[in-house]
Amino acid sequence: MPKGGKKGGHKGRMRTYTSPEEIDAQMKAEKERKKNEEEEGAAVNDNQSEDKLTASGSEDSDDEGSHKKKGVEGLIEIENPNRAAQKSKKVTDIELEGPRQLSRREREEIEKQKAKERYMKMHLAGKTDQAKADLARLAIIKKQREDAARKKEEERKAKEAVQVAAAAAKGLHMLSLK
Repeated sequence: MPKGGKKGGHKGRMRTYTSPEEIDAQMKAEKERKKNEEEEGAAVNDNQSEDKLTASGSEDSDDEGSHKKKGVEGLIEIENPNRAAQKSKKVTDIELEGPRQLSRREREEIEKQKAKERYMKMHLAGKTDQAKADLARLAIIKKQREDAARKKEEERKAKEAVQVAAAAAKGLHMLSLK
């Protein structure tokens, strides 16, 4: 059997719509209610400000936050010791010059960056094992390239000498034919 029983659920009912006249009436009533509340609140605030002026300065004021109290909050004075009042800090009160404690992650990140910078300086100076290996590898490659260039130059000279000799032999051969 389906969830709603035999009679069916709420989905088959006809929908009812609010007429525009009813909406206008509700909005007017709400505006009037808000206006009345504001007038009453202003009158109460005026009375409280007059009372504060006449009373001595040692009296504690509960309306410093000037927030509207909900429900029975206005009737019963309860101080919650767990509720911390939020105090706004001014930009001038914040101390930026003072020594700031870094978190462990921040300290480790700074140390890591400094160690990397030290290693790069030593690497560029050629004092690390990796730099020494790189320099040795570069020296070997440089020597191989010089040897290859020298060998190529010798081959070119040898080829040139063979061509000159061939040309000379051909020239002698041509002279002998004439």
